[in-house]
Amino acid sequence: MMLRRTLSRNSLDVRDRVQVRVVKKRPKLTDAQLSDIIRTAGNSTAAISRKAGVKPCLSLPRQIVTPPAEAIAATEPEMAAAAS
Repeated sequence: MMLRRTLSRNSLDVRDRVQVRVVKKRPKLTDAQLSDIIRTAGNSTAAISRKAGVKPCLSLPRQIVTPPAEAIAATEPEMAAAAS
């Protein structure tokens, strides 16, 4: 049975393959790039993302463009005729 050490949630355990893969995935880092960042900035996840230049992926929802009421009213008789 493999026992995992419980470390801080803010630091990266470089011996854990899953953690390393997850940290490398979003900024698309190679092994060499990640090891260089860890060597210079440390194993803090905040420091790694800061050095990697990761920007937050927050975005506003896209607005749905609705046609004006006149355009909707103009197409309704055509749809009613097509349905019968």
